[in-house]
Amino acid sequence: MKKVRTALLGFGNVGCHVVEALETAPDMVLAGIVLPDPDERSRACHALKDVSVVSSLERLTAVDIAILAVPSRCVPEIAPSVLSRGIATVDCFDMHGEPLSRLRACLDAAAKEAGTVAVTAAGWDPGTDSTARTLMEIVAPRGVTYTNFGPGMSMGHTVVAKACEGVADALSLTLPEGWGLHSRHIYVKLKEGYAFDEVTAKIACDPYFVHDRCSFFPCDDIKAIADSGHGVRMERLGSSGATSNQRLVFSMTVDNPAATGQVLVSSARAAMRQKPGCYTVPEIPPIDFLFGDREQLLKRLV
Repeated sequence: MKKVRTALLGFGNVGCHVVEALETAPDMVLAGIVLPDPDERSRACHALKDVSVVSSLERLTAVDIAILAVPSRCVPEIAPSVLSRGIATVDCFDMHGEPLSRLRACLDAAAKEAGTVAVTAAGWDPGTDSTARTLMEIVAPRGVTYTNFGPGMSMGHTVVAKACEGVADALSLTLPEGWGLHSRHIYVKLKEGYAFDEVTAKIACDPYFVHDRCSFFPCDDIKAIADSGHGVRMERLGSSGATSNQRLVFSMTVDNPAATGQVLVSSARAAMRQKPGCYTVPEIPPIDFLFGDREQLLKRLV
């Protein structure tokens, strides 16, 4: 069996778990890790043995697909350049709505031009939760689905808060208020010389935060309160044909970066089975994400 040679761009919370997931995937192999920053390369080299850690993708050979374990706002810049080399991509872009639609259209054009595949928004939400919402609508086509996240750490929101000028460290927690509404508690450690109210006002205005009720708290030691756990509970209230009062529930509690890393690796496997273009997770047959003989999988799952 020829193994899929996979490059990893990024080695943060998610990237570390991508490495673990690749190690347990019998049909995939880590071709190397790409880190332009020399300090990050040094950290990765110290953490991993017998893994190529390079400054650019060009320094790796025979790469089939690249997993982009990078902040969402970096994906629109990085993914098209990777696709242009004929290398498939998978990312965990975590914004919904118009930002995702624009990215999908851009990557679809780039992938088709290069004759390769992009899978975008391949985390657990958007991602596998998107598929769960789709399945709920198969059973109850008319109705409303309420998605309630948390309580737990939002990686995307935490990254955005950390990137704000004046922030030394930060943690964003998502707290469910029920029926699809959320509040956020953001703990912030400031750099010297910055005012708490001014910095947090900038964070609150960011598109990641502007739609939720946010509460900010000063914190001198973010690591003392950090926890990577998260979860979701989705409820759909709807109708099957003329029968109303159908209620469907999906819930899970996960380690956030570990779940995201595994979905990325499973999505990389699925990407190699698609025609050129860009896909989100619900557009791909679920069986394509799984390792194993198709007929044997069907016997077990159907």
